[in-house]
Amino acid sequence: MEYFDLLKNAGVIPVITINDANKAPFLAEALLKGGINCAEITFRTAEAGEAIKLITKSFKDFFVAAGTVLTKDQADRAKDAGAKLFVAPGYNPELLDYCEKIGIPFIPGVATPSEIGVALYKGFGFLKLFPAEALGGVKYLKAVSAPYNTVKFMPTGGISLENLKDYLSLKQVVCCGGSWIAPAKLIDAGDFKKITENAAEAMAAVKEALK
Repeated sequence: MEYFDLLKNAGVIPVITINDANKAPFLAEALLKGGINCAEITFRTAEAGEAIKLITKSFKDFFVAAGTVLTKDQADRAKDAGAKLFVAPGYNPELLDYCEKIGIPFIPGVATPSEIGVALYKGFGFLKLFPAEALGGVKYLKAVSAPYNTVKFMPTGGISLENLKDYLSLKQVVCCGGSWIAPAKLIDAGDFKKITENAAEAMAAVKEALK
């Protein structure tokens, strides 16, 4: 799993909701300046596919995942745009089977022990825990992962600079998804300098956590 090592080394992957695809290359450049070489572009807006395409064309070494992939149509559009990984907030067996058929790796989302058990049975050992903070945060993750000690997680939802190190200190956590690094309001405003600053702060926290 090439993407696994990349995400582990990154420690955090920005979760992006983008309203104007033309700003995507500037976003990627800002993240790179801050030391982050990956992003999850979510299909929460109609601009996601074009944003992924523009980033992958402009930055060959920037890893782009497609997030909030909920349908086969979104999966097809994400693949055509150049996404190397799909991420979803939940577990949809039919969609997972389809994405396996088209050859794109998938990190499905889980929230309960039952969902973790089903995902593990189907061969998924790397899962998105969502919404992490609303479920109970680090304390919940410790408890829910105890019976599933071979499973690795990407907690997402409510992760911030303040609690990032707490999550990364857990051996079950590969990386965290973070929407605070490049929120839509900063992208819309073209405040890429602030995004670079946020990325640099996040990477400093990652390095501190992994000492």
